[in-house]
Amino acid sequence: MFDTKTVILIREDTTLPPGLSIASNAFFPGWRIVTSPDRSGLTRGIESAHWNFFYNAEETRATVFGADRLRTLRRAVKSILAKQELRSFNSVEVTTIVSKRFLGIPFLRIVAHLRHIQESSALILTKDFVLKMPAAVAPEFATGGSEEHAAAQYATAK
Repeated sequence: MFDTKTVILIREDTTLPPGLSIASNAFFPGWRIVTSPDRSGLTRGIESAHWNFFYNAEETRATVFGADRLRTLRRAVKSILAKQELRSFNSVEVTTIVSKRFLGIPFLRIVAHLRHIQESSALILTKDFVLKMPAAVAPEFATGGSEEHAAAQYATAK
């Protein structure tokens, strides 16, 4: 199902550009592994639709013991997503997959980078995009009738 090349995982509810066709398989609940196109083809498809495929240069690493390579990869990716859960990125690029043995015990070491697909050119993560009232509110906007107050100020300024 995978080799040591780059693996892209996309969250199931991710909005993709219209006309972008990808083939994917279920990887674990909520996430799909992209089987086609490859990373560069996916990037070209996203960028040709004038969308953005953001790349977080910060590496996230995980090491998991186990003989079953696919099951071990799933556990390693879960570990990476658990570390980054609050960041709300909608895709992950696994850039390095290394199988080794330590004292005869097989393990898998992976390196991943968080990615995010969106139309906007400014990185806006879903959980970060929450409008909040500033802590220090101007007195004229502290009451519920702020629109009327602003209109009255505008009318008197004329």
